[in-house]
Amino acid sequence: MSAQQEPNLSVGRNLKIGLFHLGSGMADVISTGVWNRIMISDLGFSATPIGLLVALRYFLAPLGVWAGRMSDCHVIAGYRRLFWVWLGRAMMALSILTLGLTTAHIARGNPATPVIWLAITLSLLLFSLGNAFSGSTFLALIYDRAAISQRGRAVGIVWTFLLLGFTVGGVLFGLLLPSSAEEGVVEAAHSLDFSPDTLQNLFVIGALVMGGLWLFSLLGEERRLPLDARPSAAEAPEVRSSLFDDLKLAWTNRRTRFFFWYLALSMLFAFSQDLILEPFAGDVFGMEARITNRFAAYWGSMAILGTLVFLWLSRRYRRLTNTVMAVVGVAVLIVTFALFALSSFAEIRGLVTPGLILLGVGLGVWNVGTLGLMMDMSPFGRAGTFLGFWTLVVTLARGLGVSGGGILRDAAVKLVGDFPVSYGLVFAVGAAGLGAALWALSRVRAPAPQGEQAAQSEASAEQVFAAALD
Repeated sequence: MSAQQEPNLSVGRNLKIGLFHLGSGMADVISTGVWNRIMISDLGFSATPIGLLVALRYFLAPLGVWAGRMSDCHVIAGYRRLFWVWLGRAMMALSILTLGLTTAHIARGNPATPVIWLAITLSLLLFSLGNAFSGSTFLALIYDRAAISQRGRAVGIVWTFLLLGFTVGGVLFGLLLPSSAEEGVVEAAHSLDFSPDTLQNLFVIGALVMGGLWLFSLLGEERRLPLDARPSAAEAPEVRSSLFDDLKLAWTNRRTRFFFWYLALSMLFAFSQDLILEPFAGDVFGMEARITNRFAAYWGSMAILGTLVFLWLSRRYRRLTNTVMAVVGVAVLIVTFALFALSSFAEIRGLVTPGLILLGVGLGVWNVGTLGLMMDMSPFGRAGTFLGFWTLVVTLARGLGVSGGGILRDAAVKLVGDFPVSYGLVFAVGAAGLGAALWALSRVRAPAPQGEQAAQSEASAEQVFAAALD
């Protein structure tokens, strides 16, 4: 049989599950909004090694496919999905704690010895492994938990909480990291506008808050199967094919090939700004860390607004499909990157805020449409495997985008020796790449309603997959 299916996911339960991604958004802010800014702009480290370390979680994404398939095929302690989700998030909470301790150690004026770098690397490796184990299995839990007719609403609410996590994280971490002048502290070892103790407290509090959200949000959201109710291999013919066979099936289908390129290109170039957005504001316009830490709150709040508006519109107008929302989102992001490029080239600080607003709206609409397409293109009975595959594409491309943005920024600085031109080039390249993603999306035909997948649950692999895509 397929994964345990709940007959109904109430709005209240949906909101509770959404708290999981409230913590996920905060984790993104602390790792790619706070830590990278501190290491690059405040402590003076090169963006290339920092970008590669931050991107570790994206490069380890293949483990997400494995974890998703394991959750499809096996029950651990009575659970399919929950074991992997909680294991991964416990690893992430621990890694955030250790990352804060090591970074504060450097901020106190201590040398960044090989031992310290090893500790930082291990912390981010633990974060990356945890993210891989829990990302696709969480999506599979939503797939299992919600009825077919409720999945659009379930994804929309969960994604809204992710955006809310960016906003809450940006505000909370900005409050927890006031300038040293406000604290009455002067650091002689570094030109910091915060104290190392305050920095350490930020990571400790962040780890505790996020860990609590991840634990509470999924309590009771997957039923533990008794021994006599656990499916055997004979009862689960949909898992007899190998992982290689499933992925080969995806690649040989024309629509999924173009969907693959759309996911890869859009994620790569949309997140090429992720590592450099806060340093861009610091290097080009001299903004303090306590200001740039709130960038996530600016664009996150607009992303929430854009998401809610488009979800409401999609329920009223059937033509506003996942594909249409993805197209609108990518188009807005192209305009956003062009605006940031102009802001940098011409050194117009007043364009930063409009750019953040458009960034939020674009990311919100684009992600809702893309997540919906990922669900639609996951065949019945193989949700964990295929959502793991799509998550693999997303995370690897995002990792290349995050690290690539930092590498391109460093290369441009070395070649032209000018911050405004260097950052402007990164944003211009991002706009061009998003244009290519929009073309790939135009080659993907809209999938069939998910109800057709359920009707084909007893069909062959090829028939099931065709039902998911026609």
